[in-house]
Amino acid sequence: MTETILANALLVLPGETLHGQIRLMDGKITDISPGAAVPAGAVDCAGDLVMPGLIELHTDNLERHIEPRPKVNWPHAAAIIAHDAELASVGITTVFDALRVGSVVSNAKANYGEYARALADEILGLRATGALRISHFLHLRAEVCSETLIDELDKFGPSDRIGIVSLMDHTPGERQFRDISQLQKYVCGKHGISPDEFEDHIAAQKALTARLGTAHEAAAVAAARRYGAVLASHDDTEAGHVARSAEHGAHFAEFPTTVEAARACHVHGIKVMMGAPNLIRGGSHSGNVAAQALAEADLLDIVSSDYVPSSLLSAALMLGDIWGDLARGVATVTAAPANAAGLMDRGHVTIGARADIIRVTRINGAGAVRGVWVQGNRVA
Repeated sequence: MTETILANALLVLPGETLHGQIRLMDGKITDISPGAAVPAGAVDCAGDLVMPGLIELHTDNLERHIEPRPKVNWPHAAAIIAHDAELASVGITTVFDALRVGSVVSNAKANYGEYARALADEILGLRATGALRISHFLHLRAEVCSETLIDELDKFGPSDRIGIVSLMDHTPGERQFRDISQLQKYVCGKHGISPDEFEDHIAAQKALTARLGTAHEAAAVAAARRYGAVLASHDDTEAGHVARSAEHGAHFAEFPTTVEAARACHVHGIKVMMGAPNLIRGGSHSGNVAAQALAEADLLDIVSSDYVPSSLLSAALMLGDIWGDLARGVATVTAAPANAAGLMDRGHVTIGARADIIRVTRINGAGAVRGVWVQGNRVA
């Protein structure tokens, strides 16, 4: 029986903060008490913040470890372990690793080969051996504009820890890629294709969606139900997109691109998730709506680190400052994502909750992680 007491801390509780201590035992929070006392054997947090471990619903960070430079394929086990350790070091205790399903195999220039099933097996295998520090689930990003989506979805089942399926539509001229000039910069820069090849790519992708888009969308929705996963939308741009997401039963919307779409999400009871890099940088790198604008309009519910893991904590503290409510800011990266993903055992400092806890100190406004516990065991 292992017991840890974190004392003399500013505890971030649901809806409030409290100067006090918490006790962790047998993987759960067993006591919360006010006061500045430091019992014998306790960790003196010296006034640092103690809050729930951060919960990441959508991150591409593993891709960076697998391909640290273009065309460099790093050994996957080493990449997964490094990714896991990086997340732990910045206070993330639960992650939904985002894996694309749906490939384009007839056009080598598109570079959309299948990989998700094999990589999922490697993640799950390392988890089974106890090699990973934090809790890993899978997030399947279902690409509607593809050739192989249905076949790839059929390779997964309810035993694969799939917590989220998101509906992605990267058809040129739609959603995130509504501005074709922005798409051209992205595709030509990433894949090194010529303007003529880009035009051929546009035509081929539009033809794919016209031929298979409706069937692929229906298959992804059905797969989410089959896996027991939460459904999310992606890059909603207008009210019509949101209405369709609501019909499918989406729980949250990843990165809506306009105020109109974010407002429509709230009308339909769909939670809005935005990227922490957008918030911290002061705007979207692709010209979409700024996360801060949605926060100030009370249209922001969940934050994702997207491609910068350390941004998640910084964004929570920044939102606490914007709203004048630290507990509310922290909830966007703890309780809100936990609830959206159906993980009711974590994301909050309450008695009986899973003991995923982080200790944080603020230095010149920024957050520095000083300790991370997963189910009561220190992992960073």
